[in-house]
Amino acid sequence: MRLSVDIHKDFGPFRLDAAFETDSGAVTGVLGASGCGKSVTLRCIAGIETPDEGHIELDGEVLFDSAARINLSPQRRRVGYLFQNYALFPNMTVEQNIAAGVRDRAGRKETAARLMRAFYLEGNEHKYPRQLSGGQQQRVALARILANKPRALLLDEPFSALDSYLKWQVELELLDLLGRFEGPVLFVTHSRDEVRRLCSQVCVLDQGRSQPMQPVAELFEAPRTLSACLLSGCKNVSRARPLPGGRVEALDWGMTLEPGVPLPPNLSHVGIRAHFLRPVDGPGPNRLPCTVERVVDEMFSTVAMMTTPGGGQGFSRLRIELDKAAWAALGDPKELWVELPREHLLLLTGG
Repeated sequence: MRLSVDIHKDFGPFRLDAAFETDSGAVTGVLGASGCGKSVTLRCIAGIETPDEGHIELDGEVLFDSAARINLSPQRRRVGYLFQNYALFPNMTVEQNIAAGVRDRAGRKETAARLMRAFYLEGNEHKYPRQLSGGQQQRVALARILANKPRALLLDEPFSALDSYLKWQVELELLDLLGRFEGPVLFVTHSRDEVRRLCSQVCVLDQGRSQPMQPVAELFEAPRTLSACLLSGCKNVSRARPLPGGRVEALDWGMTLEPGVPLPPNLSHVGIRAHFLRPVDGPGPNRLPCTVERVVDEMFSTVAMMTTPGGGQGFSRLRIELDKAAWAALGDPKELWVELPREHLLLLTGG
């Protein structure tokens, strides 16, 4: 079962241009900063909002097509949408909330009972949402969605309403439930860690524009664009300018780099993750002197914030992360030469 999306919607200063495809058996992350259009994309797929133009198709059925003037109602699309706050009916019990999603009235009670067993909600049948934990509320919401036999699941930041101490357990429960769902799943989030743990592929949304779908591993190992790199958690990024001989000038760091691989067209930035920086004893290829400005003792590592020959503001700073023993062996230096290994350089285009 395939979900195909190619939609456009103009909000004046903001325009949504989202295009991607996903199949059954894949949990697809839609990753982006707040306000980039993630939730709007889900609402358009569910039929809650209408795109200005474009095409949405699920399992061979057209849900929306502006040219053909097709726009199925949310009820006819059979798409399950899990809202951020779960949207349970506060005046209904667990059993009543789940039963509300069952199409067949004759089998409503039996279906609700079956789903309560499947979602480990037995014993909570007569409780109201306010009497449930965050994880239980999420399971009730998912059970109500599945009671309607959806062909696809849309999960809109499902952990945003949970306290941090609940997220881990709820995440494990959700992962188990998604493993049993046979249709495509879209998982909207601004958390790279949730994408890494729960998704097999990811589409980055940047200021309303979708980037090509890519495997999750590729997002973290070799992001292609500046926005994808920053969303993946890389904090060392510099504006870049191509030089003759395949070299790169890192404008913010004040150095020249030798990547050792062909430069991508439209190169605009270069990056490297903090744990790939290496302390070295002096000058050489891809090396530069830094001044240690601040040392932060993390739980399992030490992070040093450094100024570079390019300066000490914004992208001009570099961040190095070492295990605690390796940092201690350096003797708490104030000046430090570091190497940016060519095999770990990230060559990025704008966007």
